[in-house]
Amino acid sequence: MDRSLAEYYRYPENLVRIAQKENPSRAKGFFRFGKDLVCYGRCAGVVSNSPKGILFDALKKTCVESGTTFLPFDLAEVVDNLRYELYTEDIPGGSFSSPALARIYYFLRPILPIEVRKHLQKAGLNGWRDLRFPHWPVDRTVDTLFEKVLAQTLRSGQTHEIPFIWFWPDGASSCAIMTHDVETASGRDSCPSLMDINDSFKIRASFQIVPEKRYEVSDSFLNSIRDRGFEINVQDLNHDGQLFRSHREFLERAAKIDVYRKQFGAEGFRAAVLYRNQQWYDALKFSYDMSVPNVAHLDPQRGGCCTVMPYFIGDILELPVTTTQDYSLFHILNDYSIDLWKQQTELIMEKHGLMNFIVHPDYITGAREQSVYKELLTYLSTLRDEGNVWIPTSSEVNRWWRQRREMKLVPESDGWRIEGEGNQRARIAYASEHDGHLVYSLTPQSQKQKMEEIRNSS
Repeated sequence: MDRSLAEYYRYPENLVRIAQKENPSRAKGFFRFGKDLVCYGRCAGVVSNSPKGILFDALKKTCVESGTTFLPFDLAEVVDNLRYELYTEDIPGGSFSSPALARIYYFLRPILPIEVRKHLQKAGLNGWRDLRFPHWPVDRTVDTLFEKVLAQTLRSGQTHEIPFIWFWPDGASSCAIMTHDVETASGRDSCPSLMDINDSFKIRASFQIVPEKRYEVSDSFLNSIRDRGFEINVQDLNHDGQLFRSHREFLERAAKIDVYRKQFGAEGFRAAVLYRNQQWYDALKFSYDMSVPNVAHLDPQRGGCCTVMPYFIGDILELPVTTTQDYSLFHILNDYSIDLWKQQTELIMEKHGLMNFIVHPDYITGAREQSVYKELLTYLSTLRDEGNVWIPTSSEVNRWWRQRREMKLVPESDGWRIEGEGNQRARIAYASEHDGHLVYSLTPQSQKQKMEEIRNSS
């Protein structure tokens, strides 16, 4: 049984058997699984130190025997390599940018106007369109890999469908969350008008607050957010771009950050500029993090987690940033439309994933920018009302994903039932294989579940 596949789908563990038939290579590298799916790790085949060029196809060494799917690699290891961005070790420019240049930039950043900053950033991001991996504008490698492996298992003919616990509550097709990173005093002062806009579309959001140096954080400011039903998370320590400069300094800062976690009553965290080192997250005491991009072509630290679903890093739930930030859209791409956001949303929804948006109160103060933001909220509202997309707050996603992780499917005389906290909102789905592709079907809410919901709400 492969833990990563079972955790992703939450199916009864005895229904799927995954194993390795050959010893993998000693070295890690890139290979593919099928025509276009690029993977990274150890494999019983030739691996490459680059995602470019002709890659070994591990699907050719995959087989199903006596109900067990044999892979030429460790699925959990490959998935972890992608989610934790360990493949960046073999990609030039995939690690942190020059520490010396970063210190100079962040020292000058407070006095640099946007017009100057964006030209410096464009120069630093030169060549991003030529990057082959992760895939722009959304990378779904992990999600597609899981689908392909499960489809291989179903092709064995041992069973024609596999039941699992659907990804989102109440049978929602996908999920979207809005998050606001407050970077400056001007952004802080713009929060009330931003909340007015969100309220007009009935969309709640989380505000990520920098606790030190950038601006004053008063109790009245924090209460003004909470009192309106919005959430507060901690954003870095002082937004100087140096949080992950060294492990020792990170641990010192993490201790200070934890003080603000308690003071703010915050469940979530986001690092400034989406700098990150997932190997160090055990020092953070938050319930969830939102610092890892899906594909980081437009960020100073390149890489990306290659999935559109939440995943656990130890005890912390990662809610990956799966769409382009407003700053990058406006000032790097010079795009004042929602076309890219719509393209990304459609790709994410094909995998029933999470759309995680970052919109800064600092950068949507102008009429042009606010018009784009309102168009985005109109689009999301339509998806909610007509496409069954769930639009909760980030902490609600965290609570649901933790509940789902603890739920179990148990057999009944007439099928299956879900046990565990929150099961009244959970739905049973079935995965089947058609022409080599995985197909999902969702069962409607049972009468028993409806009665339980009525009792719980009364």
